[in-house]
Parts: sequence; C-alpha cells; structure tokens
Amino acid sequence: MSPSIVGLIGFIILIAILFTGMPVAFCMGLVGLFGFIYLNGFDSGLGLITGIAYNTFADYGMSVIPLFVLMGSFCFFSDLSKDIYKTAHDWLGHIRGGLAITTLGACAAFGAICGSSIACAVSMGTAAIPEMRRYKYDVGLATGVVAAGGTIGSLIPPSVALMIYGIITEQSIGKLFLAGIIPGLVQSALFIVTVYILCRINPTMGPAIPGTTFSQKARSLKNTWIVLALFLLVMGGLLMGVFSPTEAAGIGAFGAFIFAMAKRRLGWKGIKNSLDDTGKTTAMVFTILLGAMILNYFIAVTRLPVEMANLISGLHINRYFIIGIIFIIYLILGCVMDTMAMMLLTVPILFPLLCGHGGLGFDPIWFGVFVVWMCEMGMITPPVGLNVFIIKGVAKDVPMSTIFRGIIPFVLADVIGVVLLVVIPQQALFLPGLMK
Repeated sequence: MSPSIVGLIGFIILIAILFTGMPVAFCMGLVGLFGFIYLNGFDSGLGLITGIAYNTFADYGMSVIPLFVLMGSFCFFSDLSKDIYKTAHDWLGHIRGGLAITTLGACAAFGAICGSSIACAVSMGTAAIPEMRRYKYDVGLATGVVAAGGTIGSLIPPSVALMIYGIITEQSIGKLFLAGIIPGLVQSALFIVTVYILCRINPTMGPAIPGTTFSQKARSLKNTWIVLALFLLVMGGLLMGVFSPTEAAGIGAFGAFIFAMAKRRLGWKGIKNSLDDTGKTTAMVFTILLGAMILNYFIAVTRLPVEMANLISGLHINRYFIIGIIFIIYLILGCVMDTMAMMLLTVPILFPLLCGHGGLGFDPIWFGVFVVWMCEMGMITPPVGLNVFIIKGVAKDVPMSTIFRGIIPFVLADVIGVVLLVVIPQQALFLPGLMK
C-alpha cells in the first residue's frame, strides 16, 4: 500500500473517530502516531512523540500563547467588557437598533484585548442581552447579534486562532496579527450594516432608547481608554518592530494587570481566577497542538499534500475555483465539526496545496485570515455552533431555534465578507507589508 493511500485512510479514520466524541487532540495524536509507526516502525514512532513534545514546547516563542491568554483573562475578570459596553451604550443606544450595534462595537473593542470568541460571547452576552430585552428588542436579534459578535474576537488581534495557525504553519505571528485587523473591522462593519438593514425593514426589532447628554458620553470614556492604549501599544510595537510577539504579549499582560489593580477591579480572587483560567486554556491549546504536530508529521511522510498539489496543478484549474470549493467544504464542516478541529484537520492538507512550493501561489498570511474567518463561521452555524450554545446558557429561556433564526443574517454577512477577502486580498496583506 502506497504512503499516500495510508494517509488518505488515516484521514478517513480520523474523521470517523471525531464523531465518537473523543477529544480532538487525542484523535489527531493517536491517528498520527499509529500511522507513523505503520510507515516507519515502532522505535521511530516513540522517538517522534518525545522529540515533538520537547522541540515544540521548549521553544521560547510558545510563551506568546499563555501571555496573551493571561492578558485577556485579566481584562475579563476585571469586568472591562462591561465598561466597554456601557460606553458604547451611551454613544450609540439612541439610534434605531442602537443596542445591537452597541454590542457589536463592544465585541470588536473587547476582541482587541481578549482574543477568545467564547470569552467575548459570554462577557457581552451577560451585559447586552438583558439590556436589549428590557427595551423590547427582538429576542432573535438580541441573541443572534451577541453570538455573531463573539466571533469578531478571533480576527482582531490578539487572536488565539491566528497564533495556532502561525505555529502549525511556521508563519510570523506578528504579521498574522496585523493581517487580522482590517478584515476584523470589515466583519464588524458588515454585521452593523446587517443590523441597520434589519431594523429599517422592521423597526420593532430594535427600537431606539432615550439618548444621553454629551457629558454622560464623555464620562463613559474614562474606564475604556485602556483598551485603545493596550491595543496601540501591542500592535504599534509589532508594526514598528520595537518588540517581538512574545514581548508584546508580556507587555500586554502586564499592562492589563496594572490597569485592573489600579482600578481595584481584580483582588486576590480575580488574580487566582485569571491564573486558573490561563492555565486551563494553555493546557488545552498545548495538548491540541501536540496532537496536531504528530498528525502533521504523519501526513508529511505520506506525501498526501504533495500528491494532491501535483494532481490539481496538472488539471490546470483556475485557483479561484479551488478556493470556491474549499469555501463550500468549510461551510459544510462548520455545520458538523468543532472550530479547532476544522482548522487542525484541514490546514496540514490545504496549506501545501495552496501556499506551499509548487502549490497554487496563495499568500500564507492571507490564507491564515481566510481559514480563521471560515472556522469562526462554524461557531454560529447550526447544528454545532458553539457560540449559540454559549448564548443559550446566558439566555436559558430562549429556544435554540430562536437563536439560530437570529444568527442567519449574520452568517450571510460573513459569507459576503469572506468573498470580499478573496476578491480584495490586500485587506489582509496591507498592514503586514508595512511591518519592519
């Protein structure tokens, strides 16, 4: 049996095991290990495990993940998300659909310092959904906008998803962060336009609320300046080459800690919760990465990606037709598969095909933004959408069907956004091109 056939069989087995409910990290690790042993022998397989574990996690650059997660945890447990929402509420709540637009703006701002879709959805859901329901907003719109807004946090840096993509493809995390800024803002704008159109068609979906005075608007800014300061410090330093992504993460985490302590928002319990949350998240991410690395080595020795690239190149098919097929594949996978599983299963196969030597010539930084955006769409598509289940936990009395009904317009907006990313790739490539 040829190595490519072994790789294809292994991939099919992997998908089958995933549907049993086994954690994705162990699925990838076991299939990769046994596949590698089958092709290279038992001793080589054991050497693979020990070598990958040490070489991956002993790398100084890997500390970027826990440091950025810690930064987001400090901001989450110091209730900065509620301050951001209050500010947006005072400035935008008086317009039609204003509270929904407020939620999206707050999600984008919190995403700039958090990097987790789930944390963004939870924090904004607890603040925004009760407020929108108090002012008689359509329940589907209220829950849908929070579920969709949470996904913005994975494009606007710092993004855990972009970090993981950078590690498994060996791309610059700093460039990936910069690449996510404009697409993240485009996604936010498309969601806001969606809310505006919905409320123009049916004004009862998002009624305006009483406005605030200018002095009230100005006072609301006093607790949110730290968001802009942290974002400019971290991203500005990366863009100008002042410090590396790891140094940026350390500075961001320290800055968030100082802010939280200065505002008397954290306390010993908050510090403990932040460290505990960071430890759990980092352990989960590192375990998944280890499984992905083992799988990557197995796929590499099968030469399956190379064979696929040669096959498609020989067909002389337009590369945008291939991207269209991949787009449809991601839409289908998003309906039945976890976001992280989607990324780690597809990137090792698709990256050499689209961006590798002899591939279709797509920029690897652009492809990272494309993959993360497509995977994040999976967090709001039925029936698996994780953010929808998160919002269900916040609004327990709202039926799942109502939340999914509210999310459909935002899924359509995401589709438009990804198409724009393909048509105008400079969205993702302009800022990284300025990096020193």
